[in-house]
Amino acid sequence: MTTKEKTLWAAIVIVLGGVGYVTYNFFAGGAANAPPKSQVMPPPMAAPSAEPAVHNPIPGDASGDASKPLPTLADSDSALAEALGQLFGQDTVAAQLVRENIVRNIVVTVDNLPRQKVAVERRPVKATAGATRVTGDADSGDVVTLNVKNYARYAPFVKAVQAADVQQVGALYFHWYPLFQQAYEDLGYPGKYFNDRLVESIDDLLKTPDVAGPIRLVRPKVFFEYADPALESRSAGQKLLIRMGPDNAAAIKAKLRDLRAVVAGRKP
Repeated sequence: MTTKEKTLWAAIVIVLGGVGYVTYNFFAGGAANAPPKSQVMPPPMAAPSAEPAVHNPIPGDASGDASKPLPTLADSDSALAEALGQLFGQDTVAAQLVRENIVRNIVVTVDNLPRQKVAVERRPVKATAGATRVTGDADSGDVVTLNVKNYARYAPFVKAVQAADVQQVGALYFHWYPLFQQAYEDLGYPGKYFNDRLVESIDDLLKTPDVAGPIRLVRPKVFFEYADPALESRSAGQKLLIRMGPDNAAAIKAKLRDLRAVVAGRKP
C-alpha cells in the first residue's frame, strides 16, 4: 500500500465518521467495560417546509463520472467498499472498514458528532486497539489526569491526515453524495440536506477550545468524564479533539478547514 493510499484513507475516516468510535473507547474506559449498546437517534423533527433551504449545495458539476451509475442504497456496500479499495488500497479497507451499511453508518456518525453521544454500534470503521493512558487510579481515590504520553498514540494518524489531498476525498464524497442524502432523509430528516449537516459537524469541531495543562478526569460509574463541567458539556467530537492533545487537535482542525472549503465551497 502506498503512502498516498494511506493518507487518503486516513482523511476520509477522520472526516466521515472515524472520530465516533475513538470517542467511545475513551469515555467507556475500554471495550471490556463497555455498557450495553444504545443507538443515538435524532430528535423528532417538525414537518419539513415545501421548499427547504439548502445552505451548502453540492456543486452541480461535481457528481463524478456519469458513466458509472450508483447502485441503490440497499445494495451499495459491495460497490462502495470496492471503490474505496481501489482508491485507498484493498488491504487497508479490509482491515479498517465495517463492510455493512457503510453509507448509513457514515451518515449516523456525522450526524452524531455535534451531539453529546455517538451511536457506537453504527461506527463505519472497526474499533481501535489499546486503551487511553491516564495518570492516577480513580478506584484508589487518586486525582486522575489524562497522561500527555497518550497524545503520541495519534501522531502517525495525524501526520497522515495532514498529508491527505482533500480534493480527492471530496471527489469521492461528491460522486456518492446521492446515497448519503438518501440515508440522511431515511434517518429522520425528510427534506433536509446532508451536506449542510456535514458542514455543521465540521464547524462544531472547529469550535473546540484549546486546552493546555493537565486535564482532570473522573469516573463516577463506568465512563470516564472530564472533571471540568465546561469540558464535559462539549459535544462528542469536541471532546475527542481535546483528548488528542493541543498540537494534534490544531493539525486536525487545519485539515478540516481545508475540507470544509471543498464541500461548502467557501471558508467558515
